[in-house]
Amino acid sequence: MKVYGDRGSSNTRRVLTTAAYLGLEVEFVFLDLFSGENRTPEYLALNPNGTIPTLVDGDVVLFEASAIMIYLAERAGSSLLPAGNAKYETLKWMFWAAEHFRRGPTVLIEQRFMDRLKGRAENPTLVAEALQAIHRYTAVLDGHLRTRRFVVGDALSLADIDLAAPLSHIPRTQAPFLEYPHVAAWYARINALLAWQQSGVAQERRIAEIERLFSSQQVPA
Repeated sequence: MKVYGDRGSSNTRRVLTTAAYLGLEVEFVFLDLFSGENRTPEYLALNPNGTIPTLVDGDVVLFEASAIMIYLAERAGSSLLPAGNAKYETLKWMFWAAEHFRRGPTVLIEQRFMDRLKGRAENPTLVAEALQAIHRYTAVLDGHLRTRRFVVGDALSLADIDLAAPLSHIPRTQAPFLEYPHVAAWYARINALLAWQQSGVAQERRIAEIERLFSSQQVPA
């Protein structure tokens, strides 16, 4: 089973965290996005979007991190994707993350990290809109977590790993997630997971590599 991606990506991180938590052996295939390895004919045959991550497991080829996470949990027969109504609660929050929760952070990582590396000033209008969205949807999550240890009751699920992903980039985005006390307490529980810790170390190492590449002008702006 192969996962193509970049460890600096929060989308790749949530897939690798899921695999590690489940104890699944995964061959990681690094794609250097800055040299266009995600645009080669070979990779586009697997994922015509040219995005990461992509999973290949025999005849199964999947892109979109959430779909890969669901596949891994089902493959392992794991309660990360619980049975009964809890399954649909898990999927509901994963879809909500894609439609609402991650949109603001995606703008901030572009504005406050990638544009900074390229020597561009952030766009105040885009940043303000992103922060407004982050406050709006983090307040929703905070209210939901008021009486819960995890997103779906008292047990870890795919929804937790999915929703935690954009918080990976707080050092770069300065997104105000942790101003919300129930979100902060929940994220502390996520940070206590060994699989999340390990993927976080790898992510920060890769981010440092990217910053060095740009500072040495090895990657064109």
